[in-house]
Amino acid sequence: MSDFSGRTALITGGARGQGRAHAVALAERGADVVLVDRCADSAAVPYPLATAADLAETEALVTATGRRCLALRADVGNPDEITRAVADAVEAFGGIDIAVANAGVSVTAPLGELVGEKWDEVIATNLTGVFHTIAAVSGGMAERGYGRIIAVSSMMGRSAAPGMAAYSASKWGVIGIAKSAALELAQTGVTVNVVAPGNISTPMVLNDALYSLMRPDLENPGLEDVEPVLATLHAQPVALLQPEEVTRAVLFFADEGSNHITGTVLPIDAGAAARVSA
Repeated sequence: MSDFSGRTALITGGARGQGRAHAVALAERGADVVLVDRCADSAAVPYPLATAADLAETEALVTATGRRCLALRADVGNPDEITRAVADAVEAFGGIDIAVANAGVSVTAPLGELVGEKWDEVIATNLTGVFHTIAAVSGGMAERGYGRIIAVSSMMGRSAAPGMAAYSASKWGVIGIAKSAALELAQTGVTVNVVAPGNISTPMVLNDALYSLMRPDLENPGLEDVEPVLATLHAQPVALLQPEEVTRAVLFFADEGSNHITGTVLPIDAGAAARVSA
């Protein structure tokens, strides 16, 4: 089991879902944790986003492990907000050793309906937000000669689907940013890697708006109605993976022993990556 004692980990989108799983697991292994989440809905996103109550709950779960936790409300799409959050974290804990750029949203719509607010929201959060996060933490890491940055892409970061142009573009872009950052920081002791999850059991997938899009033939479809469709997106016959399965990959990249692994993409997608080019 990895030991992150004496380390500080910052997780964006940390209020719930994958972010919560990563935060708690890192804390259980000794890390102090900085949670960053905007805790506000978006008119462009068709499902409820994390709340202040979600953020407080994750903070409580982290502190219950005996580790320190700083919970901050900030929008990663706004460079001033994420820069300020990182500065607050450095002031509180002395530095950031691990950063998980996890914040993300999903909007599914035909090309003609993606223009404007929907496109802007997905790109600002999923792509620009990852860039802002990496830019905000990398300087301090490089100065100290140590850092682990993990960016969260998706199986859609190396594939595509109808109605997913914004989401797919953003997640492909995450991989490009991370690989470029890995090369730029290769001489500094900072690694940058990517996890690419499949369908994960979080509110991004578990919501009525997505169910209706996937099963337009039904009036009020539920999870049981869309599970067969979700399963087709994976190679293994499973509709959903659990956040903790992604966390295991995050812990691997965050470990001090992964010092010579950088610029790498690790799929956690029940074999979906086997369908795309190497």
